[in-house]
Amino acid sequence: MASFRKLPSGNYRAEVARQGRRLSKVFPTKTAAKEWAAREEYMILQEAEAPVDHGDFGDLLKRYAEEVSIKKRGERWETIRIAALCKDDLAKVRLAVLKASDFAEWRERRLKQVAPGSVIREMQLMSSALNVARKEWGTISSNPLSDVRKPPKPQPRDRLVTANEEVRLLHAAGQDLTLATARAYHAFRFALETGMRAGEIVGLTWDRVDIDRKVARLTHTKNGRARDVPLSSEAVRLIEALPKMAPVFGLDGTQLDALWRKIRDRAKAEGLTFHDSRHTAITRLSKKLDVLALARMVGHSDLRMLQVYYNETAEELAKRLD
Repeated sequence: MASFRKLPSGNYRAEVARQGRRLSKVFPTKTAAKEWAAREEYMILQEAEAPVDHGDFGDLLKRYAEEVSIKKRGERWETIRIAALCKDDLAKVRLAVLKASDFAEWRERRLKQVAPGSVIREMQLMSSALNVARKEWGTISSNPLSDVRKPPKPQPRDRLVTANEEVRLLHAAGQDLTLATARAYHAFRFALETGMRAGEIVGLTWDRVDIDRKVARLTHTKNGRARDVPLSSEAVRLIEALPKMAPVFGLDGTQLDALWRKIRDRAKAEGLTFHDSRHTAITRLSKKLDVLALARMVGHSDLRMLQVYYNETAEELAKRLD
């Protein structure tokens, strides 16, 4: 509010107090004092309403990678995706003017480059970064991505590895387990027996394997919960065939990914991913274990997830009916 005082000299002192700021000035007339006070109040309010510049969207993503992604098990994927996103024009948009339409335009561009599933995962990553910025950093007041439609979810994969592909993959990888390529396919075969994820397999250490009890202890899993994985006789045989290395398979995630792609392409197993071993394993294990035991073994706390991975065909089910 502005206040005005007539001074003994006959002049008028105008005083403005707004948004924690105090201004004062003397004028020869009250009209001049009021005009000045009105202008100053308007300028103070405009400055208060003007958005603070917290940089562009790329700056937000980089901060998220440095402060949040680095603490996650999926750090590598997130940092790679963030680095790629920072090369897009979307990353150059200032946070002060970032809006839903910017993300909608990005979505349409991105759908021309990758599958809808990849776009959905990247939108989820960006939304997580925006939510942290809103809730913890205070750099944005709302998440504009929450108003943007995600592409329709693709149908769950139903790709199972065939017996013929297993033979071709073994031939492509070789059987000399002192070589990383052979161990990469050995890891795939182990996944077929256990339903373990690639990250769980490469992280397996000898002190977590109890051959006598036929159990592998996983301390770092996707859902963050440790679990014990029962090992079949074949799974035990696969582990015992390995040379003593640290970790058990002597591979990290990057090596396994690169070597698997090399083996798959050499074997001409078109479209087969390492994760398809999990689909195949769960489908095979469903013939041996009940639903609860199967969910416990593969680490699914939500039984509905088993429906995503269970891919037995109607023909195979028909054979089981007789």
